[in-house]
Amino acid sequence: MRTITINKNDASQRLDKFLTKRFKTMPKSLMYKYIRTKYIKLNGKKCSIDDILKEGDVLTFYIKDEFFEVKYDEYEFMKAPKKLSIIYEDENLLILDKPEGVLAHPDKTYHFDSMVARVQHYLYAKGEYDPKAENSFSPAMANRLDRNTGGLIIAAKNAMALKELNALIKERNIKKLYLCICEGVPKKKEGLLTGNLTKDEKKNKVSVNKNSDEGKEIKTAYRVLDTNGKHSLVEIDLLTGRTHQIRAHMASIRTPLAGDTKYGGHPLKVKGHTGQALYSYKLAFGDLEESSPLSYLSGKVFTAKNIWFEKDGKVAL
Repeated sequence: MRTITINKNDASQRLDKFLTKRFKTMPKSLMYKYIRTKYIKLNGKKCSIDDILKEGDVLTFYIKDEFFEVKYDEYEFMKAPKKLSIIYEDENLLILDKPEGVLAHPDKTYHFDSMVARVQHYLYAKGEYDPKAENSFSPAMANRLDRNTGGLIIAAKNAMALKELNALIKERNIKKLYLCICEGVPKKKEGLLTGNLTKDEKKNKVSVNKNSDEGKEIKTAYRVLDTNGKHSLVEIDLLTGRTHQIRAHMASIRTPLAGDTKYGGHPLKVKGHTGQALYSYKLAFGDLEESSPLSYLSGKVFTAKNIWFEKDGKVAL
C-alpha cells in the first residue's frame, strides 16, 4: 500500500487526469480497472474517474510498485541551457524573449532543448522547482511560437498560473502583437484579412481559402509602420491563432515575409538569421477582474527589445 497527498499544484483536476500525469507507464484500461475494483481509493473511499481533487486529499494505492518507480538521477531538462532572456518574472510566471531557432515545446524528433526544458532547468537551479515534490505538475509554456519565430512567450511556474493564463489567452484578455518584414508594400496601409485555413500535414504547410468555408476561420489585422519600397515593416494583431497564419495570410496578398521561402519569400542574407523576419514583440494584459489571481498584471504591457530586423520603428534590412 502507498499513499499520495494532493498538493496545491495537483488540486482542481479530475482524478483520471491526475493519474495519467503521475503514472505515465500505467495503461488507461488498467487505471480504470484499479478505480473500479477499489485498488485506488480517495480519502479511504471508493472513487470515480471524474472526482475533482482538493488540496489535502489522500489517495491510497494497492497497485504494483513498478508504477511508482521513477528515476531522478538525471533529469532531461538538465541537458538544456538554463540561461534565459527574462523580460519579467514574479512568483507565478515568467515572460521570456524566445530566441529564433529554439522550440517552444519538445517534439518527436528533437526533445533535449526547448523553452520548456530551459525554464525547468532555470527554476530547478533557483530551487523553485523540485520534480520529486511534484506529483503531476511541471512548469509549462502558456503560449506557443514557431521554432523560427522569436519573441515573447509566457511560462507558468505553478498550476494556478497555467490555468489562469490559458483562460486569459482563450478569452483574448492577453493581446499578442507581432512585427514582421514583408516583401513589397501592401496595397492598403492597414486592413483586416479574413479567410479559411487548411493544412497539409505531410508538407507542414497551410493554405488560405478566401472563397471557401473549408478549413478553420482566420482573421489577421495588419498595419504598415514603415517601408523603403523593397520591404515593409508591418505590425500584426493576430485575432485568431492558427499554424503559420501570419506567414500564409501575408503571402496571400502578395507580400510574403522576407526570408520565408516556404510561403514565397526570398532567402535573407543576414548573419545569424536563417528564418522568416517575424517577431512576437508585445504582450498586453487587458482589464483583469479583481477575482483573478493574476489581477496585479491588469493593464500591463511588455515589449521585446533589440528586434533584429527593426530599428527605431524603421525597416533595418
